[in-house]
Amino acid sequence: MEETPALTLKVIYIGGYLKFIQQFENRKDLFEITVVENGLAAMNILQDDDSYEGIISEVFLPGMNGIEISKMLKFKNIHYKTPFILLSPERDTKFKDAALRSSVSDFYDGNIDETDIFTRIGFIRRVNTYYFNSQNTDAKIREYKIPWDKRLFDIFVSATALLFLSPLILIVMLAIRLESKGKVYYTSKRVGTGYKIFLFYKLRSMRVGADASLKDLKHLNQYDTSSKETEDELLCPRCAQLPDGQSCSQELYSEGKKICEYWFYETKKRNVSSTFIKIKDDPRITRVGKFIRNTSIDELPQLINVLKGDMSIVGNRPLPLYEAELLTSDDWSERFMGPAGITGLWQVEQRGKKGKMSEEERKALDNQYAKTYSFWGDIKLILRTVPALFQKENV
Repeated sequence: MEETPALTLKVIYIGGYLKFIQQFENRKDLFEITVVENGLAAMNILQDDDSYEGIISEVFLPGMNGIEISKMLKFKNIHYKTPFILLSPERDTKFKDAALRSSVSDFYDGNIDETDIFTRIGFIRRVNTYYFNSQNTDAKIREYKIPWDKRLFDIFVSATALLFLSPLILIVMLAIRLESKGKVYYTSKRVGTGYKIFLFYKLRSMRVGADASLKDLKHLNQYDTSSKETEDELLCPRCAQLPDGQSCSQELYSEGKKICEYWFYETKKRNVSSTFIKIKDDPRITRVGKFIRNTSIDELPQLINVLKGDMSIVGNRPLPLYEAELLTSDDWSERFMGPAGITGLWQVEQRGKKGKMSEEERKALDNQYAKTYSFWGDIKLILRTVPALFQKENV
């Protein structure tokens, strides 16, 4: 008679393949499971919660694939001792070999057995406990560090600016409060250097509840080049030309549906919200908000982020989570390997073009800055930023 495990395992599941998810969710005697769709969301949870006892991920995911997620977690010293299990709905020798040569603990493809995975995670946990205790070693955290001269400059500039600008900030905070009720500041989680997630500060420029009304304004998004299509047109045209059962590119599972990788990214461009959101003459912005945006006064609280070390004065703009999760592919992830900042290359170039810049141009400039930034290059960007602060167009 098979023994019933006395304890359940707390695991996080990364992916969207409904059959696997339901299998694990139906085994509450084995698993306490949290489901997320992509690696960035998983890292956001795992870095704040060390109680997870196992990580189960599908191989093929939008953005980072399962192997890349495992490497990123090890790189960032997040749950590096926790068993990492990869799953594939279909047998795939190529990825299985690649996975087992990487940092993953085990790989299962085809039909899976939850009891077997439960037992395997328990065994790997015992082995890891013995290994790490006997070696008496901890993984070193490998994070991007701002060069000392850049960091010293950031501390001096942010502290000096906060000291001299504090009267102006207080006056603006009072004006915001008089025009509309609610907090005078705004915080949101942003993704900066090395996918580090932190609280980002701004003066509130929109009316209270602005985020909730965003879905009604998506058609005004300057970056949105989508067009309405019929349901038939949502099928991949490349796959439609192939014999049944064949796909033009690797298949993913997104929101519980199977889709090829090529068409996933095409539909992201055409039918889903654009990665970046910018609305000209946004009706959610208050009168005070319009003024502080056009003069960039709303950005001043980010000097606190700079002083804390979350950001630099010059760097790539830290992104909201929903934007960053779409930029984890090799083409665009390089932007996260440079410093996050208040102002940077794309902001200066965008204002020079009166706010007219495509999504691809912006991402390319972010990558360019990450590759080429230097202290004196930052000084030049700051000098270019100052005359661009006062602009007529509300972008």
